[in-house]
Amino acid sequence: MPTSLTLKNIPESLYNRLKEVALANRRSMNSEILACLENQLLCPPMGAEDKLSRARAIRKSLGGQRFKAAEINKAVRESRS
Repeated sequence: MPTSLTLKNIPESLYNRLKEVALANRRSMNSEILACLENQLLCPPMGAEDKLSRARAIRKSLGGQRFKAAEINKAVRESRS
């Protein structure tokens, strides 16, 4: 059965960042907090080899496509807005 939790004394910078991330993910702040907790507490930690393997798989899926710094920066800016 779900239960409730109240958070107190959240630093303003953390609150603002959470709000930004929730908006970017199109979630409520409550849903974003739950996603963060689930990701941190329920997912097994990924080791260095697993991270490297995942990065290599992503690179391979791009088929050798190269991106210019301007394209990367544009995509990052768009994801933040």
